[in-house]
Amino acid sequence: MRNIFIICLIAVGLSLWQLKTWIYEPKIVAPESYVIINKGAGSNTVANQLVAAGIIDKPWLFKLAARLFGADKRLKAGEYIFEKPISMYEVINKISNGDIVYHKITLAEGLTSKQIIDLINNEQLLSGEITIDIAEGDILPETYSFVRGEKRDDILLRAKNAMAETLQNQWEQRQHSLPLKNKNQLLILASIIEKETGIEEERGLVASVFVNRLKKGIKLQTDPTVIYALTQGQKDLKRPLTRKDLTIDSPYNTYKYYGLPPKPICNPGKASIEAAANPDDSDFLYFVADGTGGHNFAKSLKEHNQNVSNWKNLKK
Repeated sequence: MRNIFIICLIAVGLSLWQLKTWIYEPKIVAPESYVIINKGAGSNTVANQLVAAGIIDKPWLFKLAARLFGADKRLKAGEYIFEKPISMYEVINKISNGDIVYHKITLAEGLTSKQIIDLINNEQLLSGEITIDIAEGDILPETYSFVRGEKRDDILLRAKNAMAETLQNQWEQRQHSLPLKNKNQLLILASIIEKETGIEEERGLVASVFVNRLKKGIKLQTDPTVIYALTQGQKDLKRPLTRKDLTIDSPYNTYKYYGLPPKPICNPGKASIEAAANPDDSDFLYFVADGTGGHNFAKSLKEHNQNVSNWKNLKK
């Protein structure tokens, strides 16, 4: 009897040692093995999915271990990626902690709302149709994280709320000498700045030119607003502006009408909104491309004409 008892003890010990090895020893999985766990899936379903993906090979042990660790009722829905040797214990922890995969979509500064909607509609990992209204300038350009299957409306609502918050904060922190009546005008000015320059160091100076012109009652005469008048933000112009374009009868034509256009011409980024709210202190009234991607600024028309002449010579 004693020998039988000892043999049983040894067998139990070996079994426990084997179970511990199976649970804690990393198993090599295929590079980037994905598993999508649906809401409400139990440990049996999850175990079968993990076996099918080659992540575990003992579904019964997964269910047993999940129960022993108290994780069988805490398995969270979502998309999971397994890309290195991983133990069953780590698999259970990963799923019970909800360590899911997040994807990203970048809504670049200066895109029109039509372009942003097209971008979101073309993202295959999102779901549902867009049902909310998005006006020009409603969206704060950023990189947004999302989970597979998240609704397109949810991304847009997050971006819309982010813009509303950013705009309100910048309006409250603005220079109070600005010739702007409300935060919508701040947004319009920011959208023009966004289209005029992508150079961070220039935004404050570009903003100062437009603010100085508004204060002096000088037409803004900015090409991006004319482009918007021609396209309504529905497409790219894909050609240079002509003299005839500058005569178009549109409230967006800042060569024809004084002041700001009636609405934004794109979705400006936070940096352009900040520049519009707190422009640099300058006497500049003009700027033109300098041939390096930046601009030359001028206080007088004479100086500006010389800068324009220099630019034309560089283009020859």
